[in-house]
Amino acid sequence: MADMTSSTMTIEAPRPVIMAVIADFGTYPQWATGVRAADVLQTGSDGRAERVRFTVDAGVIKDSYVLGYTWQGDDAVRWSLVERGSAISEMSGAYLLEQVGGATKVTYELTVGLAIPMIGMLKRQAEKRIIDTALKGLRSRAQQASGESGERG
Repeated sequence: MADMTSSTMTIEAPRPVIMAVIADFGTYPQWATGVRAADVLQTGSDGRAERVRFTVDAGVIKDSYVLGYTWQGDDAVRWSLVERGSAISEMSGAYLLEQVGGATKVTYELTVGLAIPMIGMLKRQAEKRIIDTALKGLRSRAQQASGESGERG
């Protein structure tokens, strides 16, 4: 079993705005580094995606896989791998959102297992870089959507 990596950032935008950005998979290639396409395959009764096929190009990792999503309103979204790719053999994670005044504390958790061998330290560094880049992209997109430009974190 792979180890979980996580990071937290405060974003100057309300929780519903941030969750709307997270739920808008079609825009991921614009702000999520390495994501070339994110195609919604199935939606739930609330209109949010339940299954999404990702095509990624993150340097040494080029792959396509499907994630299943579980939404908890604007508080959290969790995902897990439902269709593995050639390189990604395990993936699960979550965005956990906590309103703090007019800002939102966002925690991103990620666990990735690879079908190809990689030294543990390098894998953890790559996961940390993915998380940090994703949080910065999310912050930029959410602040743009909410019309704010503050930065904390």
